[in-house]
Parts: sequence; structure tokens; C-alpha cells
Amino acid sequence: MKITLKPIGSIDSDTLEHLKERLNRTFGCSIEITSQIDSPDRAYDPKRGQYVASVLLAQLETPAVARDGKILGLADADLYAPGLNFIFGQADTTSGVAIISLCRLRQEYYGLPSDEGLFLDRVAKEAVHELGHAFGLGHCSDARCIMHFSNSLADTDRKQAQFCSQCRPKLIK
Repeated sequence: MKITLKPIGSIDSDTLEHLKERLNRTFGCSIEITSQIDSPDRAYDPKRGQYVASVLLAQLETPAVARDGKILGLADADLYAPGLNFIFGQADTTSGVAIISLCRLRQEYYGLPSDEGLFLDRVAKEAVHELGHAFGLGHCSDARCIMHFSNSLADTDRKQAQFCSQCRPKLIK
């Protein structure tokens, strides 16, 4: 099994390397960082000033993904899904593709001082959560489990960066 990290636009290399290390510890598989791709113009909604996540997910899909591994796209842009104001990430369990947004994980987005350690922890948690979906897991009722739904950063910060004893055995590898 392999997880491929695919930057959409420019993503800091230190962030990518930190995430690669964290995902390797969590999933115990090969993690590859590929070259960045540009986000398609059709994904951007100028009225909202955001990108629709499903269009970006579709851009990441390849026929061999589900058989050979998972792809995690990373976008430093604000994402949304129809009916929601924003999303931290989204996954497609059928194709094995997921995406996370780094935008709202930064303290600076909310007018607060930068906290690189907190940012990197949030990135890892959201990445593991969305990859959990890509591996076939649903949301968990345990508020400490990484698979618990995050409606806010407080939810993300409250979670542990690991699967609970109920979710870990369900991982489809």
C-alpha cells in the first residue's frame, strides 16, 4: 500500500515532509510526495471566494488509485461542499482519493498569532481523518477518535491524532 501526497498549488516543503513522517507512523506504509498540480479554474467559485472540493477530488482521481494506494491532495485554499460554509477536507471512499485544505487550519486565518506546531498537528489530524475515509472508515461517535466529525477547529484540537480501539481494526488496507 502507498499513500501519495499531491500538492494542489504551492505547499511549503517543510509542511509536506512533516506530514509524510506523521502519516508513515500512523499508517505504516510508503508515503510519496509528488509534484504540484494547479487547481482548475472551474473549481473556483468567485461569488464565494472558495474552491468546490469535489472538482479538485475528481482532478486527483486515476483508475489505478483504489487498487494501488490512496491519494491525498493538499490545497492552501478555502474549500467548500454544496450546502456547507466550508470544509476542512473531503474523501471519496470509492476512488481512494481525499483532499484537505490548509487554509482554515492556521491561527492567522482567524487573526491570531502564528503557531506552527499547532498548525502542523491540525494538518496531520485532518490528513489522517480524510485518509481514514479513503480507507473505508465512517465517522466515529468517540469525540477523542481521529474519525470523529470536526465541525470546528475546537473539535479538531480536541481529537487525538490516532484511531480509537473501535476504528483501528476496521481500517481496510
